[in-house]
Amino acid sequence: MSVTRVLIANRGEIALRILRACRTLGIGAVVAYSEADHDSLPAQLADEAICVGPADARRSYLSAAAMISAALVTGCDAIHPGYGFLSEDAGFAEAVLAHGLTFVGPPPAVLERFANKERTRRLLAEHGLPTIPGSDGMLRDESHALAEASRIGYPVLVKPSAGGGGKEMRTVRTPRELEAALPVCRSEARAAFGDDSLYLERYLPENRHVEVQVAVDAAGNGVHLGERDCSVQRRHQKVLEEGPTAALSPERRDELCDRAIRALVATGYENVGTLEFLVDPDGEFYFIELNCRIQVEHPVTEMLTGIDLVGLQLRIAAGEPLPIRQEDVRIRGHAIEMRINAEDPAHEFRPQAGRVGRYLPPGGPGVRMDSHLFAGYEVPPYYDSLLGKLVVWGDDRDVAIARAKVALDDLVLEGVVTNREFHRALLDSEAFRAGTFTTALLDRVGAAAFLGKQRRA
Repeated sequence: MSVTRVLIANRGEIALRILRACRTLGIGAVVAYSEADHDSLPAQLADEAICVGPADARRSYLSAAAMISAALVTGCDAIHPGYGFLSEDAGFAEAVLAHGLTFVGPPPAVLERFANKERTRRLLAEHGLPTIPGSDGMLRDESHALAEASRIGYPVLVKPSAGGGGKEMRTVRTPRELEAALPVCRSEARAAFGDDSLYLERYLPENRHVEVQVAVDAAGNGVHLGERDCSVQRRHQKVLEEGPTAALSPERRDELCDRAIRALVATGYENVGTLEFLVDPDGEFYFIELNCRIQVEHPVTEMLTGIDLVGLQLRIAAGEPLPIRQEDVRIRGHAIEMRINAEDPAHEFRPQAGRVGRYLPPGGPGVRMDSHLFAGYEVPPYYDSLLGKLVVWGDDRDVAIARAKVALDDLVLEGVVTNREFHRALLDSEAFRAGTFTTALLDRVGAAAFLGKQRRA
């Protein structure tokens, strides 16, 4: 490989995941860390670690200059941005290349092409993917928004064009609600993404959220690696992911995946990516957005296919041809990923911090724990609450659910309040076990109320 030493420009479990992929491929790895993460597990295990700034992410993990300087000082020839932070920043990717380094992800031109969510939606529609009715371009002002919402039909989703991961979206059901929401949504989008442009999409109240994992090399050879169901959400934020989905028949699943990879290859995409869709009760699917990075839930696909997606990212970025063909991809069994977060489900999932006491990850057949935790680790209050991802695999969904429950019981994690009890209640719920839930499962009654109901059962 032409990539020999990688700067990992991220933190937490994904930094450790990238580190392990590098070692598997014989690539040197340097971890960039903030002052708050100086004793983190990735920093301890890396070949070398370098501080890139204070706890404030804007001056460390979001600082392009700091990351590029760190890569050059430590002799790296590539930067892997993980997810979040700078992972989909076309300007950062361009600067990485300008300094003679390899960006592990889509090239800058590809990131720029898909940076605008509404423009991406129109581009993929031109290449054959069905989309949910939405506004014609960005919302220019209030009158334009009201006219577009009337044409689309209420309720509508107000979405930031530069957003992703379900953040800063808002559902409005009346013109008055839309008038009140617009300035708030613009302010939130500007604060979160540095871009206050918004667009509208028709809101589908009962739907499943299904995404297709793809990989495309520089020569335009592409494969899909099946789909994941991400319908268990709280306020548009994913809580649990699984695959394959129960929302589609085998024929519709094949159609979704085939159309997704064909459309994306036609647009000139490169590297690993994920296309997200909503599926209605009739099994009709609609493209909503493209994520040009590795996903938090990528282990679901790895468990189903046996393919190392981070390793695939590194190989493609190094200029290697895709090592697999579509006929090589085999989906086996069922996988479930539970996000273990430092948050209190009994109090509206309030974020938590503190020192980890005893910690022992679960094990056994078909069990994987991706986490940066260790006994004595101080969970910082500055970043995302994700502590780890508990992933299980089984021959079928019932076996996977059973293993998930055992794994949750076996997980020893003391000193910090987490959402583990909530996951156990979810796995025991009738709707989840039946596979009949939609994205409204938690928000309909409130996640805390859902947890209380399971406690009383």
